[in-house]
Amino acid sequence: MEEILLEAELREGKGRAKAKDLRDSGYLPAVVYFHGKDAVSVKVSRGALLKLVHQHRLESVIINLKIKDDKKAKGRPCLVKEVQYDPVKEDIIHVDFNEISLTETIKVNVPIQLKGEAIGVKQEGGSLEHLLWEIEVECLPTNIPKDVQVDISALKMGDAIHVKDIVFPDGVKPLNDPSAVVLHIVAPMKEEVPVEEGVEGEAAKEPEVIKEKKEVPGEAAPADGAKDKDKDKK
Repeated sequence: MEEILLEAELREGKGRAKAKDLRDSGYLPAVVYFHGKDAVSVKVSRGALLKLVHQHRLESVIINLKIKDDKKAKGRPCLVKEVQYDPVKEDIIHVDFNEISLTETIKVNVPIQLKGEAIGVKQEGGSLEHLLWEIEVECLPTNIPKDVQVDISALKMGDAIHVKDIVFPDGVKPLNDPSAVVLHIVAPMKEEVPVEEGVEGEAAKEPEVIKEKKEVPGEAAPADGAKDKDKDKK
């Protein structure tokens, strides 16, 4: 197991003003919890924590937190419980640590790492649908895997990998539903051919039939002379 060191110092005082002063001086307020005992308020270097964030996946690595003037000279093995961010600037503003025992099993989420290129994608034109990106496991802190490797090279169209199909290292127990689908190869969706429409999106209209005016019963038809007069007026 890789040992990740992070130095800290005890801090006094609480409240927004104190926390702001810490951040302005290059530190971050933090709290260490352990099995229901009194929490320990500390401060850690902002730069040192950001370096760890960029180099490791903090949710599943053990940090040996060495607190200055702490009775536990060897440090406290911890997992990051929560990282709080500023809602506007998105900067880290607070960290919570969970102190753990190296001899007791814990539950953590481990990322899934795919290996190879599926036959169903490479040769058959299918698409890979990745549904489950992490798996929750139970193990000793010293056995936490960096990731879970899944080889997809032999997958053909319609094939799938379930949680029960994955081989885990000794001492690592998956907690997800064994039948849960991690990924599968599906056929590409067919594109529908759009139906052609008439001019400006309207269907072509039938030509309008002009009908002669019907005579109303009881109404005499105009005499030929009257017709001629009408034509003369025009």
